[in-house]
Amino acid sequence: MPEVKERWMPNMKADRMADNEEPAELRAKDFRPVDKGFTVEMAQAEAQRCLRCKKPLCVEGCPVNINIPAFIQKIYEGKYGEGLDIIHEQSLLPAICGRVCPQETQCEGVCVRGRRGKPVAIGQLERFLGDRSELAGAPKMKAKNGKKVAIIGSGPAGIACAGELARNGFDVTIFEAFFTAGGVLVYGIPEFRLPKKIVKREIDGLKKLGVTFEYNSVMGRLANAQELLDEKGFDALFVGTGAGLPKFLNIPGENLPNVFFANEYLTRANLMQANNFPTFDTPTKHGRNVVVFGGGNVAMDAVRTAKRLGAKRAIIAYRRTEEEMPARKAELHHAKAEGVEVMPLVAPVEFIAGDDGCVCGVKVQKMQLGEPDESGRRRPIPIEGALETIACDVAISAIGTNANPFAKLIGGMELNKWGYITADEDGRTSNPRIWAGGDIVTGAATVILAMGAGKRAAASITKTLLAS
Repeated sequence: MPEVKERWMPNMKADRMADNEEPAELRAKDFRPVDKGFTVEMAQAEAQRCLRCKKPLCVEGCPVNINIPAFIQKIYEGKYGEGLDIIHEQSLLPAICGRVCPQETQCEGVCVRGRRGKPVAIGQLERFLGDRSELAGAPKMKAKNGKKVAIIGSGPAGIACAGELARNGFDVTIFEAFFTAGGVLVYGIPEFRLPKKIVKREIDGLKKLGVTFEYNSVMGRLANAQELLDEKGFDALFVGTGAGLPKFLNIPGENLPNVFFANEYLTRANLMQANNFPTFDTPTKHGRNVVVFGGGNVAMDAVRTAKRLGAKRAIIAYRRTEEEMPARKAELHHAKAEGVEVMPLVAPVEFIAGDDGCVCGVKVQKMQLGEPDESGRRRPIPIEGALETIACDVAISAIGTNANPFAKLIGGMELNKWGYITADEDGRTSNPRIWAGGDIVTGAATVILAMGAGKRAAASITKTLLAS
């Protein structure tokens, strides 16, 4: 254990500690984690860069308002268990959030040190503590209150809600459609970004809090909201089913063999271990020439997975330029370092079949950027007559998702015209006994935003049920 330091002396001259990454030429060949995390020496050196601002903007920038300067000071002092306890007051998933949250647009994006240099590596420091979960103190648990809450979906919103409710004395049951818990954390995010053992450890922590998991339970088919509330005796219901229905490109050839939607492709590799075929009986096409359409984190995950599955040429094709890509800059950097090719300003117009009936190429329309649209990014405009054909034996669409249709099957609450659940800031739906949060309310967003929604819903459920 490092020597405990008594006095805080910010290091004003130190530059941000570089990430501790595996060499790109090695990691691109398998699913080993890209980032090995800070060592003790790296974490303490980075912690000393924190200014301990009187008005810490980083806390305001965090969707769950973690006391960031306080846990960083504990790292500096070598009191890792105490630092982890500070995080756990607001978040039960630091090992996950430290790895996958877009810190550059949240806590680090408003870090004062970033105004004249590089911000403090808050995500790396959060992960540093999260990976030392054995040092955390026992969670503070309130006495059982006799109330039961059902949660549908074990993704970030569901497990955040469950953890808060369990600590407040509720009996919590999570109904999960898959055979394992974690939602998008296990089916959507590859092993090289988020090892499954990390997710399992966090789920096991919820079980220790008394949360019950019911797997292979497709709510809306096995039971709807009315049955859960009126027949099975639950006092409240939280819906966190996510938004995993793929958006279609609606172009010719989209139904050809080896044209995948990103969620399907990633689920086969991440959850069903298609990369270990035939040891695991999940076949998928390991393409030699793979093109992925999209510019977000899911597109990055898909193209980097294709690279690890043996693609000689892995392309991410986007209708705007790199500057407009919504993916984390770190993910784009990692992808390019691993040999992924970026093809900007193109949009697919037709998938082409080969002699075997499978996709063998895709015709793309070249684009140019016009005036900004409602997103604030410049609108892509087709260049008349500028068409090109890209050879490929696997094509993946990663242009976004729509609302999970199970929200409608669960019933009992108002949906908007796109099929998302209508809920207020506290997660309250049109039904006073049902709350909702995460992507099924907001549309596709981030892990930490879904967690924040789960936490707010848990607070509202607690207040409502204990007042009745």
